[in-house]
Amino acid sequence: MALTRTGIVGRVPIISRRRLLRLAVLAVVLTVAVGGLTSAGGELWTRAAAQGHVYSEADVPAAPVALVLGAEVYPDGSPSPFLAARLDIARRLLDAGKVKAILVSGDHSRWEYDEPGMSEVYLVARGVPASRVALDYAGFDTYDSCARAGRIFGVRQAIVVTQTYHLDRAVALCRSQGIEATGVGDDSVKIYQEPWRNSVIRERGAIVKAVTDVISHRDPVFLGRQETTVHDAVAAP
Repeated sequence: MALTRTGIVGRVPIISRRRLLRLAVLAVVLTVAVGGLTSAGGELWTRAAAQGHVYSEADVPAAPVALVLGAEVYPDGSPSPFLAARLDIARRLLDAGKVKAILVSGDHSRWEYDEPGMSEVYLVARGVPASRVALDYAGFDTYDSCARAGRIFGVRQAIVVTQTYHLDRAVALCRSQGIEATGVGDDSVKIYQEPWRNSVIRERGAIVKAVTDVISHRDPVFLGRQETTVHDAVAAP
């Protein structure tokens, strides 16, 4: 009897471990499946929402403002090639009369790091009048940039400028925030193969986050007071 009891008792943790292992594997499989379905659904949503609203630089319809989404700024204050390419498109749109003002949105959560400020410096150094540039210092991600453009800066129509891998999501998010958004994308920085490839991979996760943000209707990280800077820039002589 003692031997039987020992055998029975000895098997219990083995069976429990097996069950726990199966449950853990099942949980991982379900998580991957749900994540995959969410990502696939998100890609379908972004493509559908952006369809018919993405243009080449030459063909994009005019709008009051170009919304330039933030990207990395180097420690010396210079914009990364990704950000510089976006700014150059916005500058050319202004020169061509496609927009009247440029809203540069990005991260300035730390004193020493200032995407919008450095973007303005870059534009002004290349002939863009400072009066035509408005700055959003709390565009911490694409959703925040779009939500704040509409809710804080009063933007109702805009050309969104970013890289092509990001463009459908950016246009879809801005349109979800009530902005009549079109988009122009850059792919000149494809020459930086590793950063481009990493960005394309990260975009899959960013699409899942975008879907979550839209469904939750979350507020941007920072709202603050209403700004008239975009209106002033559009109306500047």
